[in-house]
Amino acid sequence: MTELKAWVKANSTLVYFLIAQAVALLSGGAWALSYMVQLENRVNTLETRGSPHLSEINNRLTVLEKVTEANTARLDRVVDVMTKRLNINP
Repeated sequence: MTELKAWVKANSTLVYFLIAQAVALLSGGAWALSYMVQLENRVNTLETRGSPHLSEINNRLTVLEKVTEANTARLDRVVDVMTKRLNINP
């Protein structure tokens, strides 16, 4: 035990530095955890209450999906017509 006390006295700067580093790491981890909890809380609130931005995005996506389906149908018709004229069975 006396050897340990002597070592700590001889290397007190190192011991203080290691303690300060541990405190800094723990506080950084606590901050990151707090940030993640706040972010999850915000997302949960947006999902529960809804948001005008989200409804606007949903409307745009619905319109784009309808346009995509219409274009796909048109392309299928063109392919059918072209393959019938070429006597190629798809």
